[in-house]
Parts: sequence; C-alpha cells; structure tokens
Amino acid sequence: MRQIIAMGGGGFSMEPDNLLLDQYVLTQVDSASPKVCFIPTASGDADSYIDRFYTSFRSLPCEPSHLSLFEPAFQDLEPFVLSQDILYVGGGNTRNMLVLWREWGLDRILRKAYEQGIVLTGLSAGSICWFQEGLTDPLHAPLYKLNALGFIPGSHCPHYDGEEMRRPSYQRLIGEGNMQAGYGVDDGAALHFINEALHLTVSSREQASAYYVERTTAGVEESKIAVRYLGAQ
Repeated sequence: MRQIIAMGGGGFSMEPDNLLLDQYVLTQVDSASPKVCFIPTASGDADSYIDRFYTSFRSLPCEPSHLSLFEPAFQDLEPFVLSQDILYVGGGNTRNMLVLWREWGLDRILRKAYEQGIVLTGLSAGSICWFQEGLTDPLHAPLYKLNALGFIPGSHCPHYDGEEMRRPSYQRLIGEGNMQAGYGVDDGAALHFINEALHLTVSSREQASAYYVERTTAGVEESKIAVRYLGAQ
C-alpha cells in the first residue's frame, strides 16, 4: 500500500503544542514504535528545525532520526532511507530542495520508498514535493508554479488560508490554464492519499479546510472537501 499524507501546514513545525497531525501519521504504520526520519533539506538542514523535530517526536511513540545532505552522517543513503517507516519532509525552499535531491539521487530513492510502502509526509515544501505541480513562494518574489516529483497527479497549494496571496494566485493559474487542477489545503489540514487516490482529509483545527480547485467552462470552481477533525468532539 502506497501512502502520502500532505499537510497544508501544521504538525510540529507550526503547532508544537498540537501534534494531532503528527500522531495521525504515526498511526498509519503497523508498529508500536515506527521509525520516523525527518528530511529538513528545504530549510538548509537548519539546526533549530531539527532540534524542534526531536523535541516533539521524542514525546511520541516512535524512533526519530533525521537525514542531512549538508552534513551527511549516513554510510549509504539508499539503505538508510529504505530502513525507515515514515519519511517526514520539512518546509522551506522547494526548488532548492528538489535540486539537491536530484543531485544526490534522493528523488529516485524516495520513489522506491513509496513503492515499498514507506509512508511519505510533510508540510509546505514537504507536501508540494509529492505532486506533479505546486505553488511555491520564494523570498521577495511572486508565487510561481513548480514542477515536483509527480507521485500524486495534479497540483497542490499549501497554506491556502495562511498566506493571503496563496488562494488568489492558485485560482488564477488554474483559471488561466497554466496549472493543473488540484488541492488547496489550509494550515492544520492534511490530505491522506492511498495508492494515489484521496482516502481521507483530516485536521488538527476544527475550522481547517481543504478544497479541490479546477477550471470549468464557467471559470474556476472550488469544491470544499469533507474534513475529519482529529481532536475531541
């Protein structure tokens, strides 16, 4: 079974006091203590980001580790990656991350991990990367379309409610025919795909939503997706 859990935003990165999305990811592995590897490439392997990962995941039932491409500590990249149960990709610069992954051959290894049933997850850059296309935001520059790994068909826009230019930019690109139809996902919401089909959408906040956005003869249509809140009802 192939699984991807794409967060619009949230998890330990954005909600350190609300780990509902991270806990949900852990429950997708049939293990009392799954091995979770954090991949912080998009942040330049920022030490503070890695520290925050360990602070949060050491409080959860799992075996945390991280993969650095800037200061490699692994003997052999592929066996290390394929020994994990969950690969968790952090946020940051999506384009730079993908360039480094391709240089190291990590894009190919991630495809193999996906086919072998290792759960792939992440937020922002770490959710865009799994789709064919994503809307990304370099510092001091306009939002633009980026081609990604293509494990999931279509496009993706994270932070749909969290950054004011995301929603209008995503709708404009799709309406102009310059971007494929896809998913706009709020901070605190996550899309769970099984075998490339949307299985369930979950959230760590009651108001977090997700949408399917497509071009129609009448213009751009945004359809709200049913979301299951993971907190106490």
